[in-house]
Amino acid sequence: MFLIGSLVVLCGLLAQTTAQVAGLPLPLGHGLPLPVGQGLPLPVDQGLPFAATPALPSNPTDHLAGSFTGALSSGLLSGGLLGILENLPLLDIMKSAGGNSEGLVGGLLGKLTSSIPFLNSIIDIKITDPQLLELGLVQSPDGHRLYVTIPLGLKLKVNTPLAGSLLELAVKLNITAEVLTVRDNQGRVHLVLGDCTHSPGSLKISLLNGVTPLQSVLDNLTDILTKVLPDLVQGKVCPLVNGILSHLDVTLVYDIADLLIRGLQFVIKI
Repeated sequence: MFLIGSLVVLCGLLAQTTAQVAGLPLPLGHGLPLPVGQGLPLPVDQGLPFAATPALPSNPTDHLAGSFTGALSSGLLSGGLLGILENLPLLDIMKSAGGNSEGLVGGLLGKLTSSIPFLNSIIDIKITDPQLLELGLVQSPDGHRLYVTIPLGLKLKVNTPLAGSLLELAVKLNITAEVLTVRDNQGRVHLVLGDCTHSPGSLKISLLNGVTPLQSVLDNLTDILTKVLPDLVQGKVCPLVNGILSHLDVTLVYDIADLLIRGLQFVIKI
């Protein structure tokens, strides 16, 4: 039986070789025998279905940070943050301080007036191009608090006779808001504002346009803004943040509050 089978295979090989040399097509079904279990290849997209690999479950906390900061950003913008920054009463505050010889501006003007007689005691300052930059978010080590960094940008156009021309300054300042979770008498959870202040050392002031004949003019002006501007911005932005927290989506508040109450860390992907 084995000998007969071998002869059949040999005859098949000889027939195929002869046909190929002669350039004749092989009869259908008369090619080389395929090994057991191996059939002709199936057309594309008609193979046997593969077992579906289940997708890895996504971490439900992955999107909480992005949703939270997105809601805060939208709330700040819709709440008129940019308009608030553009209309900060910076000039009025500097004027009022200038009326007091012990005030910040008063001390500066008094010192400069002694050396430059034509100094105008009124400094014209216009705020332009207010911006809300991308919010930052970190969770406290114990997991019970969130710290939101609110980076702000604006430009100041300052007109003073001392400068000899219009000065344009770029200003950047970060406000840091602490977010806590509380539970009311009915057992409902809320996100509330804790400490809210300007980040120490975050104020950056740089000269964009203009040339000052005296570097001391720019230095003193920067010193005044450093002392006045952060508190002024903080006093306007923090109440706005507090109002936004009380109007966030209930589901978002519950999801974040649930993790903060239990002190669980969640993935921050912004």
